[in-house]
Amino acid sequence: MDLDEVAGRLYAVPPAEFTAARAAEVRAAKEAGDVRLSRDIAKLRKPTVSAWAVNRLAREHPAELAELLGVGERLRAAWQAQDAEALAELTRSRGEATAKVARLARQAGGLSAAAASEVDQTLDAAVVDAGAADQVRAGRLAKPLSYSGFAPAPATARSTAPAAAPATAPSSELRPGARGRGRAVGDAAAEARARAEAEARQAREAKEAKEAKEARKAKERAEAEAAHREWAEALESVTRDHDERAEKVARLERKLAKARKRLEEVRQRLEVTRREERHARRRLD
Repeated sequence: MDLDEVAGRLYAVPPAEFTAARAAEVRAAKEAGDVRLSRDIAKLRKPTVSAWAVNRLAREHPAELAELLGVGERLRAAWQAQDAEALAELTRSRGEATAKVARLARQAGGLSAAAASEVDQTLDAAVVDAGAADQVRAGRLAKPLSYSGFAPAPATARSTAPAAAPATAPSSELRPGARGRGRAVGDAAAEARARAEAEARQAREAKEAKEAKEARKAKERAEAEAAHREWAEALESVTRDHDERAEKVARLERKLAKARKRLEEVRQRLEVTRREERHARRRLD
């Protein structure tokens, strides 16, 4: 038994059964003497409903999912090559394949509107990002995926018509003083534009850094809350298992005590019977 095998089993069960199933796998690994494996299993995160729905697609509808991910591979290649015709065709194929796979995810039921939206988001990420596609194909997602980069899209065809000539060509016979003043004005304007762009970039970067920090804090808090919920559920499951086993042991101990008492009574009767048998034998002699 290894971690991949265990993860394959765990991420196939519904989220409501995950914690108990994981606790059972941890216990089995400990009983087998593999402490490291038991620790690795305990670290496996409980999947969200949307992540489990995508995992189920990888197991129950691999052909349809492979079709969608194949469209994603060709779409990324066409985007890299800037093949406008291929991008247009693949974009249509992407919409059809995504709708088919998303419909399969919804047919099983149990998805809220928010979870269904997260399924769509995860499928979109798998189409435009190769790493996300690998995670979806493996069927072991613990949370939905998203992609914030520039998604492939049909490239705008470039015109081959020559550019129109200006109505009036600028004169090249400007006086030296005029040329100098023109360059100075142009340089000043360029410097002003550069300063404005630098200030705007700094403000944008500061805003993005602040948003990223807040998002990171929110993510860390959400992960901490999720981890606490999972361990609380695991504690409840293990406590219930402990109490059941303790009660069973107590019942067995009570039965053993009664059996020992009966054995002692039979032993006493045996001693009396032996004594009376010896006495009767002496009288017979």
